[in-house]
Amino acid sequence: EADAALHPLQDTTLGSLTMYVVPETSSLLPQGISVYVGKHRSALVRAGGSLAALQARLREVAQVMSFTAGSIAAALSDRVPDGQLSPDARRSLKSSLGYEITFSLLNPDPKSHTVDWDIEGAVNRYVKPVLDKLSLVANFSVDSQILYYAVLGVTPRYDKESSSFLLSAHSLPHVINPVEARLGSSAASLYPVLNFLLYVPERSHSPLYIQDKDGAPVSTNAFHSPRWGGIMVYNVEAPASPQASLPLHVDVDMARVMEVFLAQLRLLFGLSREEVPAEFLLEGPGNEGLADWELDHLLWAHTVENIATVSTTLTSLAQLLDKIGNIVIKDDVASEVYRAVASVQSAVTELSLGHLHTAFRASKEAVTSSERAFFDPSLLHLLYFPDDQKFAIYIPLFLPMAVPILLSLAKIVRETRQRKKEPTKMD
Repeated sequence: EADAALHPLQDTTLGSLTMYVVPETSSLLPQGISVYVGKHRSALVRAGGSLAALQARLREVAQVMSFTAGSIAAALSDRVPDGQLSPDARRSLKSSLGYEITFSLLNPDPKSHTVDWDIEGAVNRYVKPVLDKLSLVANFSVDSQILYYAVLGVTPRYDKESSSFLLSAHSLPHVINPVEARLGSSAASLYPVLNFLLYVPERSHSPLYIQDKDGAPVSTNAFHSPRWGGIMVYNVEAPASPQASLPLHVDVDMARVMEVFLAQLRLLFGLSREEVPAEFLLEGPGNEGLADWELDHLLWAHTVENIATVSTTLTSLAQLLDKIGNIVIKDDVASEVYRAVASVQSAVTELSLGHLHTAFRASKEAVTSSERAFFDPSLLHLLYFPDDQKFAIYIPLFLPMAVPILLSLAKIVRETRQRKKEPTKMD
């Protein structure tokens, strides 16, 4: 209630942060909670101890809600040498102008199960509010498909004690490749594809449960793969009578499924709340899927990554052009390079001033211009046509013609020398 009441008084600018300090005896915060972080861009901090202790607590709140040195390292994880970052820092999706989300229903045994899922209604109810908020970060497209006779490619282990089938943690990486071959969504996609698979196990392998590294069953019966997507196993209750007619009609609980998929979507974008101190109380993001300050965190990360991407692209282009002495740079290519440099300089300036939205838009324009310059059709045939290939192409053409010409020239030189050596006859 305090968060909702204070929201009209806050600065709603992207990247802003408002912290309210309440007395130590205030009843606004529960016992044992020193910091309350709302779903907007504000936090309530309980005063306690000395002024230095309060200052340290405010700094800790700012590190949780804003961009830190660790966040910068994670955004630039592909450019940091191995061993200097934790594996979790390389798990989030890389910045892109767009993403494609594909929801797939895998029914390997359609003779036993007729599965009905209201994917359109679930996307409009649960996914669309999240994507509307993420539209500031990138463009999103959503599609769905149903795949029949699509198996996981890994034979689960039968457990006699629980009368169920189990997928161990070490076998999960082998599940994705056989399934991905059936998806076919990333073959013609210009943007990264996020795959969310709902797998209804066949009757001969039901019920099917996923185990973690310790051998305990996963509560959500799902797992996710960094920068790829997630898979959820949806078990069907066995019929009361063994003589029940087949196929069984299955209505998927889309609320439970989308709760898992949206949690996996947050992990794919690097939005994790596991590292928050115990005395912090974080308000849930609600139907929007992420808080305002988490959106700011994404914009910060993608802006920094876009700036680094533009720098790498233009540096690679300059190095390639230096190696080709006879290349001609067209005016439109040069203008794209100038536009990329101007946009990235503007992004750095706006970012230093705290204008997050303007900086992010400038960084996107810089990425677009730099990629247009690098992949311009007038440069591609020259970038991949070095001098050694020229010799390999032209020598077979001109050598057969040059041999008789050179032999003729040599013959003419010999005859000329012989004429000079012969004495001149006098009549």
